[in-house]
Amino acid sequence: MQKAVPRLQELAVATVRSLAVPLIAVLLALVIGGIIIVLDGSNPLLAYEALFRGAFGSERAFGRTLEKMTPLIFSGLSVAFGFRAGLFNIGAQGQLILGAIAAAWVGYAVTGVPPILHAALALLAAAIVGGLWGAIPGALRAYTGAHEVITTIMLNYVAINITDWLSDGLMKDMSGGGVVARTPKILPSAEVGSLLGIPVGVILAVVIAAFVWWLVWRTTYGFEIRTVGLNPSAAKYAGMKVARTIVTTMILAGVLAGFGGGVETLGVVGRYQPGFNIGLGFDGITVALLGKNHPIGVIPAALIIGAMKAGSSQMQFDAKVAKEITDVIQALLLFFVAADVIIRSLIRMRVRPGEKVTLSTGWGR
Repeated sequence: MQKAVPRLQELAVATVRSLAVPLIAVLLALVIGGIIIVLDGSNPLLAYEALFRGAFGSERAFGRTLEKMTPLIFSGLSVAFGFRAGLFNIGAQGQLILGAIAAAWVGYAVTGVPPILHAALALLAAAIVGGLWGAIPGALRAYTGAHEVITTIMLNYVAINITDWLSDGLMKDMSGGGVVARTPKILPSAEVGSLLGIPVGVILAVVIAAFVWWLVWRTTYGFEIRTVGLNPSAAKYAGMKVARTIVTTMILAGVLAGFGGGVETLGVVGRYQPGFNIGLGFDGITVALLGKNHPIGVIPAALIIGAMKAGSSQMQFDAKVAKEITDVIQALLLFFVAADVIIRSLIRMRVRPGEKVTLSTGWGR
């Protein structure tokens, strides 16, 4: 019993330290955002009250927040999972939209399938396509040394153009005269609905986040991922297959992002339409960093960003604040979390071993 007390104290201190930087980052972003709102000629207190009301003020508002946060959990998990192996997966956006359009195709083109099975097949297609797209930069990094930051950025543009071409060509919805570039609406059997008022997508996201935590922290493969991320040379010396770990990590990161795109298509939009998924993959970087690249930390981080997106319209309507202000606040969040030395200097907190996250281990090993 006496030994348990110091351990609980150490756990409490570690928890406070891990939460300090993200919470202060949120506070600083809101303060600076408030100053910008004042300069814009609006009342920041009224603006933030409207933002909160638009995100949590009613059952419908909270449901919209849950819808917004669901794909952010998946994209955040995708980026955070890659970070653990020392890989900067900026390609979550491309993996997500390809997963979204794959889910849309299965959702409208595959017929005669029972409801739950149909949705599962569509999500599986989204995950597979996202994983295959993630495998490309993984293989290039592992076997040619091409840095994943460059290859994933370029592949994002390829994915965007492929999905634009498909939604305005081979997969275009011609039911309304073909005026808008989009796929046909998915069948009711492929829809991902809600359970007791909670979107099924967010339930799946939380379950998968727990699974990713178990995979990273409780399995041999997860230990290999973390070892490769910390020191690939030591991992290779210890007999670990570094190249294989890099490829499989990027595949799984792509699976997570693709899954997010599939949930967005099947549970929110109901079809694939260019522009509806813009920025979700890139927002995953903010979510991952705000969540300290921890699978469980990604969930509240996605909730914060999702609430900002859900409540921005209410803030714009009630306080006459430009909707882009929420993007500025989100950018400030990313800045303060990434440049955490600023916050640590303000609160006089030193970096302990293992607290600082290395985003990428180098330009081509």
